[in-house]
Amino acid sequence: MSLAEKLAQERRARLAAERLLELKQAELTDANRKLGRHALALTKRIGATQAEIATFRDENEKVKSDLNTANEKVEQAERRLWHSIQAFQDGFAFFDSNSKLIGANTAYLNIFEGVEEVSPGVSYVRILQVLTDEGLIDTEELSSSAWRAMMTERWMSPMPEPTVVRLWNDRYLKLIDQRGHDGDVVSLALDITATVHYEEELRAARERAEAANRAKSAFLANMSHEIRTPMNGVVGMAELLSDTPLSEEQQLYARTIKNSGEALLVIINDVLDYSKIEAEKLVLHPEPFDLEACTHEVIMLLQANARDKGLTLLVDYDLFMPTNFIGDPGRIRQILTNLIGNAVKFTNEGHVTARITGVPHPEDNTVMLHISIEDSGIGIPEDKIQHIFGEFNQVEDETNRQFEGTGLGLAITERLIKLMDGEIWVESEFGQGSCFGFRLPLVVADGSQINAPELPEDLSCVMIVDDMEINREILNRQLQRLGLTVIPVSSGAEALDAMTPEVDLVITDRNLRGMDGLKLARSLRQAWQDVPALLLSSDPADAQDPSIRDLFAGVLLKPLPRGALFSALAALNTPPALDSALAEQDADSTASAPSLPTDGAAAPAPAATQDAPPSDQRLMRILAAEDNRTNQLVFRKMVKDLNIDLRFANNGLEAVELYQSFEPDLIFMDISMPKMDGKEATQAIRALEQNSQRRVQIVALTAHAMDGDADGILAAGLDDYLTKPLRKALIYERIIKNLPQGALSPEPQDSDLRATG
Repeated sequence: MSLAEKLAQERRARLAAERLLELKQAELTDANRKLGRHALALTKRIGATQAEIATFRDENEKVKSDLNTANEKVEQAERRLWHSIQAFQDGFAFFDSNSKLIGANTAYLNIFEGVEEVSPGVSYVRILQVLTDEGLIDTEELSSSAWRAMMTERWMSPMPEPTVVRLWNDRYLKLIDQRGHDGDVVSLALDITATVHYEEELRAARERAEAANRAKSAFLANMSHEIRTPMNGVVGMAELLSDTPLSEEQQLYARTIKNSGEALLVIINDVLDYSKIEAEKLVLHPEPFDLEACTHEVIMLLQANARDKGLTLLVDYDLFMPTNFIGDPGRIRQILTNLIGNAVKFTNEGHVTARITGVPHPEDNTVMLHISIEDSGIGIPEDKIQHIFGEFNQVEDETNRQFEGTGLGLAITERLIKLMDGEIWVESEFGQGSCFGFRLPLVVADGSQINAPELPEDLSCVMIVDDMEINREILNRQLQRLGLTVIPVSSGAEALDAMTPEVDLVITDRNLRGMDGLKLARSLRQAWQDVPALLLSSDPADAQDPSIRDLFAGVLLKPLPRGALFSALAALNTPPALDSALAEQDADSTASAPSLPTDGAAAPAPAATQDAPPSDQRLMRILAAEDNRTNQLVFRKMVKDLNIDLRFANNGLEAVELYQSFEPDLIFMDISMPKMDGKEATQAIRALEQNSQRRVQIVALTAHAMDGDADGILAAGLDDYLTKPLRKALIYERIIKNLPQGALSPEPQDSDLRATG
C-alpha cells in the first residue's frame, strides 16, 4: 500500500475517531446535563426534606412543650380537685374493682377516729370489721356479724341502694356508692345528722299537732255534749209546756224559749261542721236521691219563716232535667238550707227563688248542675263580696248586727261544694238583692226523668194570674215547654178583662192585690163556668178547706213541684164527680195514714184504730238509760200519755242489770254516762244475748254531735240513734215501730198524741 493510501487511510481513521469523539463528547455533555438536572432536583428534594425535618423537629418540640403544659394543667386540676374533695364536709372515697381503697378525703378518714389501718390498700370488708370492732357504728338491733353481712351484701350488688348508718356519737351518715363500668366504686358518706334531727322535730311537732287536733275534737264533742244536755231540758220542756193549756202570751214565751234553744243548736252544728271540715274529717256519703224533692223539702222547712215575713219562695226547676242523682243528699240539703235560709234571713220583702238547671254530659252520664239562689234582700256592699265566704265574716257591722248567726254558714257551704268538686260564686248589688250560684257535677241515677203529662185534648191555652212577675215567668216557661199557649196577667181584674173563649184553664195565685184568687174564681164561675181553675197557695190549710176545693179543680202548694203541676194538668181529664171522690179519698187516707217524721222535724204519731185489747195483754216494757235527772224528767213527760211500763237506769251498769231483770222490749240508751257508758253497756247486753234467742232494739240518745255518725253507733251494736235535744214525735215513732207482739198498743184510745216542734 502506498504511503498516500496509508496517509489517506490514517486521515480517514482520524476523522472517524474525531467524529466518534465528538459524538461521545456530545453524549457526555448530554449526560452531564441530565446529571446536572438530576443533581439539581435531588438538591431541591434534599432541601425540602431538610425543611420538613426541621418543621417536624419544631412541631415535635412544640408537642413536647404542649404535652408538658397539659400534664402540668392535669396535675394542677387533679390537685385542685383533690383539694376540693378534701374541703368536703362529707366523706369521699375511691375503691378499685377489688374493693381496695385507692384514696379518701379527710372527712371520710375522720369517721374512723384515727385508726391507721384505714388507709389506701385496705379492703372494704376490713373497713366494716374496723367499724364494729372499734365500736364506731351503732348496729341497733342487729349483731355485729349480721350488720357486716348485710352491708357486704349491699356493697357487692351491681347498684348498691343508699342506706343510713348511725355512728357511736349519734351522727347519721347516708352512704351512696356508685359502681363504674370497670368495677371501680366512688363512695360518698353524707352527714345527714341535722336533717334527721329536723325530721324528728317535724315528727314530734306533727304528733303534737295531731294530739292537739284530737284534743280539740274531743273538746268540741264534749262541749257539744255539755251544751246539748241542758239544751235537751230547755227545748224539751218548752215543747212539753207548749202542749199544756196556756194563754196566748204564755204560748209566745214557750215558743220563744224553744226557738232560741234551736237557734243555739244551729250555731253549735255550724261550729262542729266547720271543725270537721278544717280537720279534713268530713266524709261524703253518695247515694241516689231526688234533687227536686230535696229542694222542695228545704223550701217547705223554711216556708214558715218566709210566710211570717210576707216573702214568696219559688223553685224554678228545669222542666225536662233529670231529678235523680248520685250524691250526698244530707250535705246537698245542708248547702241549699244555708243558701236559701240566708236569702230568707236577709230579705224583708219580695221573693227568694231557687233556679236549677244543668248541662248534660252523656259520655260519662253526668250533669253539670247550675243552681242559683236569687233574693230581693239587702244585698252585699262591693267591698265585702270578696270576704263573704270567709270564716266568721258577716255583711253588717258586728257592732250593729240586725241578724243572728255565726258567720260560718257560707264558709261551710263553700268548703262542702269544693269537697264535691264544685265551685260557688256570688253576684250582688247593695240594696237590690243577691244571687248565690254554684256548679256541681253529679252522676245521673236510673229512673230520673219525669215524663211530660198527657194533656187533655181540649187544653191548649192557659191563663196565669199572679201579681209577681217572676212567678209568672217561671210558670209561663214551664207551660210553654209543654206546648201550651200562655196568657200571663198580673191581677184578677185584668184576668176578667182578658178572658176569651180560647182560654181552657186559669191558674191563679191565692194572694192577689185587690181581687184575690178566691174572688176571681167566683167571678169566673158566673161568666165562664166551663173553664176550670187551679189555685196556687202557700198555706197547706187551703188544700183541706171544702169551700176552696169546691171552687177549684185543684189546689197546688207553692213552691210548685213539676210532678204536682203535671198531675194537676193530667187530672183535668178526670170527670168532676170522680175527681171529687178521689180528692175525698186522698183526704181520708192522708188523715188516717201515719206521718213518718224526719230528724229535726216533728210529725204526728199514728192514730190507734184497734179495738180494746184482751185484758191478758201486757204493757210494752221500755228501759231508758239516762244519768241526767232533768233529761229523765223530759223523757218521762214526753211519753206520759203512752200506755207503757217505763224504767230508768242512771248509768250503764244499772242498764245491764235492768236488762236482765226487767226484760225490756226497747231500750233508749244515753251514750255518755258514768261508771259504764252507753256503748259499753250495749256491748255487754249483746254479749248476754248470745245465750238467748231474743235481741232487743237499742236506740242511742247522744249529745255528741261529732260522735253521732251512724257507722260509729252501729259498730257499737246499737240499732239506731236520736240526737239531743229529743223530739217527742221521734220517740213516739221509735216506740210504735218496735211494739212487740202480744203487747198493748202504747196509744190510749182517747188520747191525741200529736207532737209539736
